[in-house]
Amino acid sequence: MLELARLDPSIYVITTDSRGSVTISGFAESLPDQFVEVGIAEQNAVAMAAGLAITGKNVFVAGPACFLAARAFEQIKIDVAYNKSNVKIVGVSAGVSYGPLGGTHTSLHDFAGIRALPNIFIFAPCDAVQSAFITGYLASYNGPAYMRMGRGDVHRVYGDGECFVPGNAKTVQNGSDATIIACGEMVYYAKKAAELMEARGVSVRVLDMFTIKPVDADAIISAARETKAIVTVEEHSIFGGLGEQVSHIVSEISPVRMKIMGFPDEECKIGKSSELFEYYGLTPEGIAREVGRLL
Repeated sequence: MLELARLDPSIYVITTDSRGSVTISGFAESLPDQFVEVGIAEQNAVAMAAGLAITGKNVFVAGPACFLAARAFEQIKIDVAYNKSNVKIVGVSAGVSYGPLGGTHTSLHDFAGIRALPNIFIFAPCDAVQSAFITGYLASYNGPAYMRMGRGDVHRVYGDGECFVPGNAKTVQNGSDATIIACGEMVYYAKKAAELMEARGVSVRVLDMFTIKPVDADAIISAARETKAIVTVEEHSIFGGLGEQVSHIVSEISPVRMKIMGFPDEECKIGKSSELFEYYGLTPEGIAREVGRLL
């Protein structure tokens, strides 16, 4: 963001007492005239961003996803999506990144809520390479968008210089027996699950659906027609997220055996994200097991 904003003075960043979580402190120090700190006031932050956008600014609002996607939902709905404002909302510490803090700090609902709004893109990058690409893309895109990411270090999926096409799924690995469609941090686990299945003689396709909206329906339909089963994996509720999008498309156009992996309809346990992934089966072994069951 700092590199982009130095070249484009119209870029503004707004945070909600979260510059440390967002790792934007260097931006605030280097470009104070392009930075606004509103404190713990997510609704104000999104409304202020929409106001700045009306004056021609290219605004990024960054803060915890759990608060931006819930507390400020009305402002996202009206001030940003309805008015097609040039505002990009970056929700950090999404999913169960804040797992030790309990249900008040999980954001397993953001895909479901924001997907229901017209006019807004949704992105879920899986690693630093993809995050940087999407950030650059959003800086050049004039319109509403939501990007969610985790909090800590993540495994690398892509090499430097990898190219992506927003709206198109990225094929991480080709396969002919089954397909795993994942997004965000789950892409790495999906890739490792495919490697486990490959060792058992099962060919698994892995699709990185980093654009949640608009979703790549063509890639989903091809997977349904060319492989025997689809498993979706996401750090989100099983309701209203990637899995339900895939099942909607598949059921209407090309039915195939499916399993939606995510967080079930219950109060999420409390623990570190790695512990919660293990508990809910969102691990390479757990994903591979579900692929095996479907086949």
